[in-house]
Amino acid sequence: EGHIMCWNITSFLEDPQNTNNKIKEELCWRAHSNEVVDLFHEEEKNVVVTASIDGSVRLWHAMNGCYLGYFGQPRKFEFSDISRLILPCDVNVFPTVIRKESKHIEKKTEYPLMLDRNK
Repeated sequence: EGHIMCWNITSFLEDPQNTNNKIKEELCWRAHSNEVVDLFHEEEKNVVVTASIDGSVRLWHAMNGCYLGYFGQPRKFEFSDISRLILPCDVNVFPTVIRKESKHIEKKTEYPLMLDRNK
C-alpha cells in the first residue's frame, strides 16, 4: 500500500539466542499511493530511494521520512533543509516517528504450522 517502515533489530544482532528480544518500529510513512516495488538506502547521504508500480521514483530522508523530491523534477534535490515537511501530491499523511518512551504494544497472532483439511 505504499508504506515504508523502519525497524530496529539491534537486540537480535547483539544476542540472537535470546527469545525475549523484540523488534521495535521506529519510523513509518506513506511513500506512494500504490505498492512499493523497490527501495534503496544510501548511507552516505542518509536518504532512501523508493520506486512504485506507478513508475514514480522518490527520495526521502532516512531518519525522519521527510520528502525530498522525485526523480525527473526540474529542481535539484535539497539535502540541507529537511525541517520543512512537504508531501507528494498523492500522499496526505505525514511520517510517524515512534518514540522510544512509548509503550510497546504486543500483538499475539497464532500461525499454526499444520495442515487443516477442512479449510
